[in-house]
Amino acid sequence: MIVGEPVNVTDEAFEKAVMQSALPVIVDFWAPWCGPCRMVAPVLEKFAAEYQGRLIVAKVNTDDNPQWAGQFDVRGIPTMLFVAGGQIVHKQVGALPEPYLRDIVEEFLGAVEEVGSGTNSRAA
Repeated sequence: MIVGEPVNVTDEAFEKAVMQSALPVIVDFWAPWCGPCRMVAPVLEKFAAEYQGRLIVAKVNTDDNPQWAGQFDVRGIPTMLFVAGGQIVHKQVGALPEPYLRDIVEEFLGAVEEVGSGTNSRAA
């Protein structure tokens, strides 16, 4: 799946859309009433477009879809899970300014892409 915008994911679709995704996924657990969630949403929209083809941004409304939030012990929102190969690589609780969140995304993608290639990208 290659998309340039966040994808809304329900509890029923979570396993396939996130845990079985061929691309790394940032899962944003959020709710419409959450002020910090609204602050981070435009940043995640930007990342979905900017990193199109390299990662997917999945949004899970915890009011409507509480199952996976409970399973991953999400106690505060926004909580972002960075998932690759069905494994949680990083968990970020709370909104961050774009530069800090971008650093986390870059580090996440770098680690995932290095592992995925099976080689060091600086081969002689």
